[in-house]
Formats: sequence, C-alpha cells, structure tokens
Amino acid sequence: MINRKQILYHQAQLNHNKFVLRRRSRRVFKMKKFIDRIIKTAAIAGLLLTGFSGVGALACWGLEIIELNTNAKIIISSWYYQKNACLGGMLVGFSAFLGSSILRASLSISRDNFHK
Repeated sequence: MINRKQILYHQAQLNHNKFVLRRRSRRVFKMKKFIDRIIKTAAIAGLLLTGFSGVGALACWGLEIIELNTNAKIIISSWYYQKNACLGGMLVGFSAFLGSSILRASLSISRDNFHK
C-alpha cells in the first residue's frame, strides 16, 4: 500500500510540473525579426508612395495641358507646382524603396556568412 501511494503521488507531481511548464511559456522578443519587418514595411510604403505620386503627377500634367489649352491668357498654371510636388514625392518614395531593399539585402548577406 505504501508503494502504491508513492507511485501515484509521483505521477501526480510529474503531471503538475508539465502543466506549470506549459503555463509559464512566454513569447521571446526577437530583434532580427523586428528589424526585418520594419525594413519590409518601409519598402512597401516606398513603392506605394511612388505609385500614388506617379498617378498624381500624371493627373496634374493632364490637367495642366487642359488648362493651358482652354485659356490662353494664363501663362503659369497652378497644376505646374502640384505636378512638381508629385514628382518630388515619387523621387522620395523610390529612393526610400531602394534604400530599404539595399539595407535588407546587406543584412541578409551578413547573416548568410558568404565571406567565409
């Protein structure tokens, strides 16, 4: 009888320890994944900014041509400045995309250890 109680007590203790181990598991913050996600987000945002600014620049260019053809008295239209702002946004967005993709490529090369 004494041996049986000891075996049962030992099994209950093992089950209790497994439950505690499952309950105490926590998520570990990984800096490499965090930086990788930030770089991916910056690259996607750069492409989106480039695309939307390009569409805006094309629209302003078309409206500038329409405005110049309808009224000959206007020499400098307001669409000219908005077109230049959209073209500047395209330049910033494309350079952000290139910079983030080059940074991600250089970080992945340093992790792969190609220099050995």
